[in-house]
Amino acid sequence: MKQILQDMAKGGTTVTNSPAPSLSANAINIATTVSLISAGTERMLVDFGKSSMLDKARQQPDKVKMVLEKVKTDGLATTIEAVQSKLAQPIPLGYCNVGTVVEAGKNVDGFKAGDRVVSNGSHADIVRVPKNLCAKIPDNVDDEAAAFTVIASIGLQGIRLAAPTIGESIVVTGVGLIGLLTVQMLRAHGCRVLAIDYDPAKLDLAKQFGADICNPGNGEDPIAAGMAFSRGKGVDAVIITASTKSNDPVTQAARMSRKRGRIILVGVTGLELSRADFYDKELSFQVSCAYGPGRYDPNYEDKGQDYPLAYVRWTEQRNFEAILDMMASGQLNVKPLISHRFKFENAPAAYDLLTSDKSALGILLQYESPVESRLQSTVKLNSDSRFNPQKAVMSFIGAGNYASRMLIPAFKAAGAQFNSIVTSGGVNGVIHGEKAGFAEASTDIEAMLADTNTNTVAIVTRHNTHARFVAQTLKAGKHAFVEKPLAITLEELHEVETAYHEAHQAGRKPHLMVGFNRRFSPQIQKMKELLDRINEPKSFMMTMNAGAIPADHWTQDLQVGGGRIIGEACHYIDLMRYLAGSEIVSVQARRMGDAPGVAVTEDKAAFILGFADGSFGTINYLANGAASFPKERIEAFAAGKVLQLDNFIKLKGYGWSNFKKMNLWKQDKGQNACAAAFLNAIESGQATPIPAAEIFEVARITIEATEQLRNQ
Repeated sequence: MKQILQDMAKGGTTVTNSPAPSLSANAINIATTVSLISAGTERMLVDFGKSSMLDKARQQPDKVKMVLEKVKTDGLATTIEAVQSKLAQPIPLGYCNVGTVVEAGKNVDGFKAGDRVVSNGSHADIVRVPKNLCAKIPDNVDDEAAAFTVIASIGLQGIRLAAPTIGESIVVTGVGLIGLLTVQMLRAHGCRVLAIDYDPAKLDLAKQFGADICNPGNGEDPIAAGMAFSRGKGVDAVIITASTKSNDPVTQAARMSRKRGRIILVGVTGLELSRADFYDKELSFQVSCAYGPGRYDPNYEDKGQDYPLAYVRWTEQRNFEAILDMMASGQLNVKPLISHRFKFENAPAAYDLLTSDKSALGILLQYESPVESRLQSTVKLNSDSRFNPQKAVMSFIGAGNYASRMLIPAFKAAGAQFNSIVTSGGVNGVIHGEKAGFAEASTDIEAMLADTNTNTVAIVTRHNTHARFVAQTLKAGKHAFVEKPLAITLEELHEVETAYHEAHQAGRKPHLMVGFNRRFSPQIQKMKELLDRINEPKSFMMTMNAGAIPADHWTQDLQVGGGRIIGEACHYIDLMRYLAGSEIVSVQARRMGDAPGVAVTEDKAAFILGFADGSFGTINYLANGAASFPKERIEAFAAGKVLQLDNFIKLKGYGWSNFKKMNLWKQDKGQNACAAAFLNAIESGQATPIPAAEIFEVARITIEATEQLRNQ
């Protein structure tokens, strides 16, 4: 399949060949026939990509603040690498897609192969879209018209928030695509409409759709026009669909509104509000979120859980259906909004037009290639790949941020040979696979596991898939490296242990490694060397100032991420186990108590581990600290001596006659050394760097500690 990607670092727009996405539950795969370029949103993204680093920073002051905070804790070099990596990640463009259903996934009702549908899929000839973000197209609505459905739904949601009634006077500020569609829907609702814009051509279209018009570019006063339009009473509502950094649209909206008028922001404007403008009239101001209720709710979108119609009448999917009904009845006419058509393969020319011609409105992309040619699950990235089977030949499952930024470069630096990179969506595999030198990108895990070229698999996916993929890898007789955690339940852990022991009993003896990289960092290695000289119990204090993340983030979902303790605090359980050099014999856990108004999560907790040699240690995993405080602090107390490590940059020794400090100029958490040790074990026939018994022990203790938290 082919997909449009935007380079956010240098600004290029390309059509990239990638594997077709795999089918997933609660989603459908669609063969695209036409898609609409969103002139406002996509022009903004393309312009941002072409801007300089300084301009990018100016446009995102909140991100600049985050970068400066990261410099304080992680160091300049690490922060620069993270920023560059983020910008180097191209993004898919588009969200107005029309096509034909190829296949429906598990739990999908109401859609079948051959159905014509609209969706918020990107500009790609095959898209995978959650079922609640799709809607069937009526027979009398053609594909080109249907392509305007999603963008029209953005305007419709703004209208629903404004709650207009028949006969009210409504102002639409900014009549690009969304604004012109909003004008038509308001007119169909029985409202009088005043359109405000600087573009005379767009105002002419608004006038054709039944609106009065005002052009400030010709010296016309929007406030005076609004007052005159409302017969001196003030308009009932203003819907702002403009995109500008200026505060003027909101200020003008407030001053032309009647007492208790409503202002709805659908577009993007400056938001320096005058209290007096709003206070005197008791105005309502609300920001509209995309297509309607359900947007960005993972339960609705990813898990397919619809809201009961009796309680949430208009979801994003129902808004799609309402727009299509208006098109079918002739109340919404989008044909005058089509300004250009391009073949999908010529998409870069369409984006050149988008940025050079600000008057362009509805730019359609047409997809005409045979559907069968789009459905390949594997694409070659490097046809000249030659592998030495005596060394590690790696395939990756997953190509997210950690895989692309840390693990793939670490294994490449260690000399790994890269065969296949497998992702569910396909595109990330191509982006990072080409950069790292993989032979191919794929969405077919079974085919990768059956490939005799691959002898080692790295698993870097969401946590609830780790155990399953590890077990499959071991059963296929391949070495497995899995990013933590190994498993999120005791049942999953048992599955992995069984697969591991059965593989060894069958004589295959694959290596199993969890990415507990911290024990391989140079400063931890130094701590281990010093502590091993002391033949008596030790005390440890480890603090992870993890920072808050939303309660609905996937890592907080116990069924997907397993929670942050299982997903991240396991690093410290392993690290303490390593430094103690002794079996864990007890664990006690305590989380912060529930409080009114505070989301109940597990990420504010403490653990006390007891070890067979008499050592003990406390792990504090805290999401309620300051970002300016060190993110990770590790302290060890033994025989009148102390070691303190901050953020894997500064290590200090207290009371040691032969050690004072070990500071690094750049943070090193041991990723490279961890990867190198694993590959060396495979290629030299030596023992796995972390014994399997220790891996299983840490996984079990982590799960048991988490269960203690959940039972409090």
